[in-house]
Amino acid sequence: MRFVYFTHSLVSCWNHGNAHFLRGVFRELIARGHETSVFEPAGNWSLDNLLRDHGEAGLEAFHAGYPELSSVSYGADLDLDRALDGADVVIVHEWNDHALVAAIGAHRRRGGRYTLLFHDTHHRAVSDPSSMRAYDLSGYDGVLAFGETLSDVYRAWGWGGRVFTWHEAADTRLFKPPEVEGERAGLVWIGNWGDDERSEELEAYLFRPAAELGLSLDIYGVRYPEMALGTLARHGAHYLGWLPNARAPEVFARHLATAHVPRRLYVQQLPGIPTIRVFEALACGIPLVSAPWRDDENLFRVGTDFLMARDPVEMGRHLKAVRDDAELRASLVRSGLETILARHTCSHRADELLAILGRVAQSRPLENVA
Repeated sequence: MRFVYFTHSLVSCWNHGNAHFLRGVFRELIARGHETSVFEPAGNWSLDNLLRDHGEAGLEAFHAGYPELSSVSYGADLDLDRALDGADVVIVHEWNDHALVAAIGAHRRRGGRYTLLFHDTHHRAVSDPSSMRAYDLSGYDGVLAFGETLSDVYRAWGWGGRVFTWHEAADTRLFKPPEVEGERAGLVWIGNWGDDERSEELEAYLFRPAAELGLSLDIYGVRYPEMALGTLARHGAHYLGWLPNARAPEVFARHLATAHVPRRLYVQQLPGIPTIRVFEALACGIPLVSAPWRDDENLFRVGTDFLMARDPVEMGRHLKAVRDDAELRASLVRSGLETILARHTCSHRADELLAILGRVAQSRPLENVA
């Protein structure tokens, strides 16, 4: 089959987590013999920021880690007839312009012979519902949502059985334990500041307990304002800037443990949706300790695959235990990797996508759903 995906960016993961999952799924589809085309807008925000900060050298990790992947950069003169010619499946990510989303839907209604899906991997459906409802999805066959609570939002908007939960997952061709174990020390956290969506939680569940335990803490990510950098400095954490996602495995391999600190919206309004960093970290064989969130879908074995703290005091106890107990660390690594390989690889998600396409093909086309 020919898969066509419209993304914000494939080549840049600068503040763009969807690129992680898209890269893994598409390299899996390519390995299975499918044809793929990825389109991203010229001058997109993520790529512009990456090039501004790092120049062309910032793209080296992507090209080295994903030699089989490339994208088509398009402008206002995009010819949809040409772009979608021969497509069997077209997927449009929610971080796209409203006009483009509507134009692709109109192309489908005019007789496009492909399955058209909208892919939502963000919290805007609850944090900015008017913007999401403004997308014209009337020509779309279904919605892919990256968690069951987000699927419930679309069901309430009238999509019924045409919304499908499709979680993110780890690209285990790249994200895997090191072939040779080296020296590990301290904690690492890879994540963006997040527009103050978790600033209090980061201080309470990561910066402060790490400092109290005397654990070194390396921080990677972007969009850290001066206030955030001051907070890191006050707690003795080391800010190391943007990290190409393809290099995350080598960084994980140098550290004793990592942490998950979810954004507030994913705790309060979209519970049960972890970020892709959880999948990637466990796939790399690094112990993980998490701030509280509800694993409503039983994606993991909480307490076995990773440790979850109910409050900052328990977070400190967990971090101390991971620091001091080599057997605990080894157990978490074994269990976490076992769960990833059994349930949460991009190969699993490719299987799920193909199954979803089969279900869509057996159903009647949607009408009057927006």
